[in-house]
Amino acid sequence: MIQFCRPFLGLICFLTAWWLIISGLVSLYRTSKNGIHQVRYLHSIPCSSCEFFTNDYRLKCTVHPDTANSGIAIHCSDFCPRR
Repeated sequence: MIQFCRPFLGLICFLTAWWLIISGLVSLYRTSKNGIHQVRYLHSIPCSSCEFFTNDYRLKCTVHPDTANSGIAIHCSDFCPRR
């Protein structure tokens, strides 16, 4: 059995190594793409430039303290640009 598999071991190792390299690169690409998407989403939260944002960890927003700095705050109806 070993004599039968010996000619194919080099090819199997070669293909396995390239498969691991390619799958690692694809995984890195997908992770980077998801990370960039998440960063863009978080940067679209307008709370830090709102008049009602206090920049205090105890009370972040005087109007909507429960949704401040979250995804729900992206479409905040009480957003007022800071002067």
